[in-house]
Amino acid sequence: MGDPYILMLVALAALAILDLVVGVSNDAVNFLNSAIGSKAIPIKTIMIIASVGVFFGAVSSSGMMEVARKGIFNPNMFMFEEIMYIFMAVMITDILLLDIFNSLGMPTSTTVSIVFELLGASVAIALIKISASDTQSVADIWSYINDKKAIEIILGIVISVIVAFTVGAIVQYFSRVIYSFDFEKRPIYINALFGGFAISAITYFIIIKGLKGTPFYVNIKGLIEGNSALIIAGSFIVWSLISYGLIKFLKINILTAIVAIGTFSLAMAFAGNDLVNFIGVPIAALNSYEAWQASGVDANQFSMGVLAKKVPSNTILLLVAGAIMVITLWTSKKAKAVIETGINLSRQGDGHEKFKPNNASRVVVRLAMIANKGFNALLPLKTQQYINSKFEKPVIKLPKDKTYELPAFDLVRASVNLIMASILIAIATSMKLPLSTTYVTFMVAMGTSLADRAWGRESAVYRVAGVLNVIGGWFLTAIIAFTAAGIVATLIQWHQAMIPVLLLLVIFMLVRSTLQYSKKAKEEKNQEFIERAELISINEVIDESAEHIANVADRANKLYSNVVTDLATHDLNKLKKTEKHVTKLHDEIESLKNGVFYFIRSLDDTSVEASKFYILILGYLQDVTQSISYISKITYNHVNNNHKNLKKSQLKDLSSINDKLTGLLDKVSVTFQNKSFDNLNEVLNGKAELLNDLTSSIEKQVERIRTVETSPKNTTLYFSILLETQDLVSALISLLESCNEFYISSKSLNA
Repeated sequence: MGDPYILMLVALAALAILDLVVGVSNDAVNFLNSAIGSKAIPIKTIMIIASVGVFFGAVSSSGMMEVARKGIFNPNMFMFEEIMYIFMAVMITDILLLDIFNSLGMPTSTTVSIVFELLGASVAIALIKISASDTQSVADIWSYINDKKAIEIILGIVISVIVAFTVGAIVQYFSRVIYSFDFEKRPIYINALFGGFAISAITYFIIIKGLKGTPFYVNIKGLIEGNSALIIAGSFIVWSLISYGLIKFLKINILTAIVAIGTFSLAMAFAGNDLVNFIGVPIAALNSYEAWQASGVDANQFSMGVLAKKVPSNTILLLVAGAIMVITLWTSKKAKAVIETGINLSRQGDGHEKFKPNNASRVVVRLAMIANKGFNALLPLKTQQYINSKFEKPVIKLPKDKTYELPAFDLVRASVNLIMASILIAIATSMKLPLSTTYVTFMVAMGTSLADRAWGRESAVYRVAGVLNVIGGWFLTAIIAFTAAGIVATLIQWHQAMIPVLLLLVIFMLVRSTLQYSKKAKEEKNQEFIERAELISINEVIDESAEHIANVADRANKLYSNVVTDLATHDLNKLKKTEKHVTKLHDEIESLKNGVFYFIRSLDDTSVEASKFYILILGYLQDVTQSISYISKITYNHVNNNHKNLKKSQLKDLSSINDKLTGLLDKVSVTFQNKSFDNLNEVLNGKAELLNDLTSSIEKQVERIRTVETSPKNTTLYFSILLETQDLVSALISLLESCNEFYISSKSLNA
């Protein structure tokens, strides 16, 4: 009887390792965003600090392990066999769910995942037990579920979102009024007092409150309890004096020190609170197995009331888990994608927006603008002017030979993010509430960015849409986690053979996800449109333009050929795939055009004239992609509507045009890839024959209509393809002529 459960324990151990990997990939955003976004410390140093914090947090997480054993369900109502089914369902669902969100680059909550998975799986097993009983009804479900604790956890998570956003916004607003953006010029005493407050808060809530419930707390319990006010006051005085000394004599920027300490404390708080999400279930399974083995009772007869008792955690297991988390921090590519999302939504400057605006975000922004006008109407003009002066960003002037990339936000905001998130998470940990660290850190960051006026008229509608999308993803997490865990638990309860099947599914999905993510990362061209002060020379303008032209020519060539080929065979699936690739190309050119403002602003004085050339090139590339997009769309719609195929003579003409266009685009691609601009005249010489073919094909179709053509739909499609191809070629020729003219003029200037 023991063998299958030993195998389940082995599977749970493996799943725990996988869960640590995918979970940390998602949650690294929680404690790395502020330090990375502010560029206060080199990334390697940040990673080392965070790694040490994770280790300390792992040791202090033992008090949270109770949640997995008895926080969501009443263990005495389940037998050992059923508990193992619940735990297997939870771990399988958790890994799949988190990996999907990581692949999308969306931060989600591992806490919400584990809570609702435990709830979903235990409800499913409970309903199966009730349905098999003659004396119980659905109303008895509450005897199986620890509804009070579950509601407490869920309410805590929801309230934390509101509290984190509000507190973050308020503290950041007053911090900015005190500091302004010229925080380097603030008096030493302000920095010292801010350092005293920040480090005291971290010391008390992380080191003292965070250790509550751990084996180490027993040794210091007598010194802490009843002396909270004295400890806080003493810490504030001591740390303020130390901060003053560091600033005055050692010339240390106390805000940088706060970011470093805050990163450590938040990493520690994260591990202390969230480690239960990854290994709490497997450890609970191990405790269950040991109790069952000692009982000698059948697996389906042994009640798991033993889980309701307090069980000391294994420190070695916690440290091993901490080590896995640290390794994942250093190696996970998906963690970087999730971090970018958080930084992107909270950065100070404008730039490329990841999320598209929606009606909800527009309404929120309009209401906020109305509320802001009403608030300003209540304030005296001088007060408004004073406050506005504190939010004026300094202008960075650099020598022309220096390159510098502005941070997403400054040290003041990074410090507030870390301090407030650390405090809120540590309070929850001391209360043994598995608070969502993702929700808290994300909402604190959103609150501080709003208060810091990072969401201006240019970006607010996009940022709000991003926040709404992320929050929507959180609710979706809860629903999917509950449902999926319930389904998986039901399958396992139906037959134990479903366990290996589901494990194979996990492996398949993870491998597939990893391969798809790698492929996507290679295909995507990194186009970072951020506020920068680096200078671009005329040669760099030419090189960047050549790269864009070669890329578009190569891809347009393939896409046009695919449309002509797949139209001939009426292959709807291939035409649909082609349309997706066309849309992707079109979106990339749109992104380039959205970045024109930052591109032009970063040109050096000798290259300003090149801005006109760059704008023209992007305009012509957009014309090319729009023509390809239109041709792809009408062709797909024609085939999708089951209209007749084109006649052989029409397909033959299109094939001939495709061959000549392919030759022209091949020459364009090679010319700009090799930057052999002296060959542009030779490339332009091939335009006449292609344009003549297009004109001839149009004339032939006119003649067909008057003699043999009987299909209006075919005529519409054929004329549309020919005329749009003509526009495509015209845009291409204009692009080449502009490049040739610009190249000749720049060559004469360099001479």
